[in-house]
Amino acid sequence: MSIENGPVEELKNYAGGEWIAPERHGLLDVRQPSTGDLLARVPLSVAAEVHRTIGRAKEAFAEWSATPVARRCELLWQLANRLREHAEDLARLVTRENGKSLPDARAEVKRALENTEVACGMPVLQQGDKLVGASFDIDGEVLRVPLGVFGMIAPFNFPLMVPFWFFPYALATGNTCVVKPSEQVPLSMTKLAELIDQCGFPPGVFNIVHGDRRAAEALLDSPDVAGISFVGTSRVGRIIAARSAETGKRFQAFGSAKNHLVAMPDAKLDDMVRNMITSCYGCAGQRCMASSAIICVGDETCDNVSRRFIEASQQVVVADPLDPRVADEAMVMGPVISARSRQFILEMIQTGLDEGATLALDGRGLVVPGCERGHFLGPSVFTGVRPGMKIHQTEIFGPVVVILKAGSLDEAIRIINDHPYGNGASIYTQNGYYARRFKLEVRAGMIGINVGIPAPVAPLPFGGLKASLMADTKAQGKAAIHFFTEQKIITERYWPET
Repeated sequence: MSIENGPVEELKNYAGGEWIAPERHGLLDVRQPSTGDLLARVPLSVAAEVHRTIGRAKEAFAEWSATPVARRCELLWQLANRLREHAEDLARLVTRENGKSLPDARAEVKRALENTEVACGMPVLQQGDKLVGASFDIDGEVLRVPLGVFGMIAPFNFPLMVPFWFFPYALATGNTCVVKPSEQVPLSMTKLAELIDQCGFPPGVFNIVHGDRRAAEALLDSPDVAGISFVGTSRVGRIIAARSAETGKRFQAFGSAKNHLVAMPDAKLDDMVRNMITSCYGCAGQRCMASSAIICVGDETCDNVSRRFIEASQQVVVADPLDPRVADEAMVMGPVISARSRQFILEMIQTGLDEGATLALDGRGLVVPGCERGHFLGPSVFTGVRPGMKIHQTEIFGPVVVILKAGSLDEAIRIINDHPYGNGASIYTQNGYYARRFKLEVRAGMIGINVGIPAPVAPLPFGGLKASLMADTKAQGKAAIHFFTEQKIITERYWPET
C-alpha cells in the first residue's frame, strides 16, 4: 500500500496471512479530512467474511498458544523495530487519514511502539503464583493461560495507537486477534498488517477485517470470539457490553468523556494556560483525554483564566497539518474527521447559545485557504456555563471549550463527580493539600496534577470510571494481562512411591 499520493486503491482484508478482497457488498470512500481528496476505498465486509476470518484466527490459536512466550515476544520485538524504521511514514499516514497534526501523529506512533515494548515483557508479566505447603503435602499454583480469539473494534481518533492498547498484549499472552479498524481511517491498520506480515507471525495470529457496523456485530455474535475490546461512545459501549454478556464474552468498552480542568487561585497562570491550550485543542479536541471543560475557583480566577485562555485560543494555528509551512509547529489544529462531525459540533454550539451561555470565541465560519473542502472549525469558547447545561453534559468531540465557575474546591469536585462521565480530570495548583484531596476525591479514572492530559504511560493502566468505562479491567500495561488471560488454579499432591 502506498502511503503517499498515488492511485486510489481498494483495500483488502488480512486474514490467515493472506490479503483477501471481500465480495462486493459495497465500498466507502476514504477521504482526507483536510482537503477532501480521495485516499482509498474500504470494503464493507459482511458477517460471512468476518466469520471466515475468525475461523482462521481460531485455527492459528492452538499452535500459537503452545509457542513459548519468549518466541512470541521475539516477533513482537521485530514489529517494534519496524515501527521505528517506518515511524515517520506511519505518522504522515495517520495525519493524512485522520487530520491531526504531525507532532500529534508522531506521539501516537511513539505510544504504539511503547505498548509493543511493554508487551515484550510478557515472560515476566504473565508469571503465575505458587503456594508451597498450601496444606499437608499439597501445593497450590495459579497459572495465567490464554483464552482464544479476541476481537478489537477501533475508533477513528487514534487509528494506530488504540489497537496497540490491546493486540500486542493479546498476542504476547498466546491469543490470536481480529481487528476491525474504523471505516473512516482504515489505512494505518492496513499498513500495520503489512509490517506484521514482514515479521513472520504465523498465519492467522493477527488479522484485519474492514467494514462498518455489520462487521462489528459479527465479531460480537461469534461464539468463537472469547472477548471484545472497544473504544467509542458510551452509547455504543453499553450495546457492546450487553451483546458480549449475552454471548458469554469478556468485554472492555471504553466510552465517552468530558474531562475537566480545575484552575485554583494559586496556579501558575502562564504555564497553566499554555498547558490548557494543548489539552483542549490537540487533535482538534477529538481524543478521549482532551479537556473540554474548565472550572475556575473564585471570581478573580475565573476572570483571569477566561481572558487569558480566550486570548491564547485566538492564537491557535488552524491549517492543513501537512502544509510544510506549519507541519512541524508544536501546536497546529487540523480539521475534524468528517462533515457529519463538523455539523454536530455546529449544532452543539447553537445549543449552547440557546441555553444562554456566552459564546466568547466563535470558531464557526473559519475557512483555510486551499482547503475549502476540509472540515475545519476554529476554537470556540463558552463562558457563563452552568452545570447541567447540555454543552456541559455532552461529549462534543471538537474544539469547543466550556468555562464554569465554582466558589470553592469542594464545589469544583462536586461538579466533576456529578457529571455522568469520569474519564480524566486535572487540577492546577501549587498546594499539596488541594492536590491530595483532588486525586483522592474526584471520581475519574485518570487524574492529573498540573498535567492537562493525564494519559498514563504504556506500563500503567488506561481507563476511566462511571459511564466512561464499561468493564472491570483497563487497557495497556499489566492490567491488560488480566483481560487476555484466565486464571487456572492447580492443587496438587503426590504420594510417595511404595
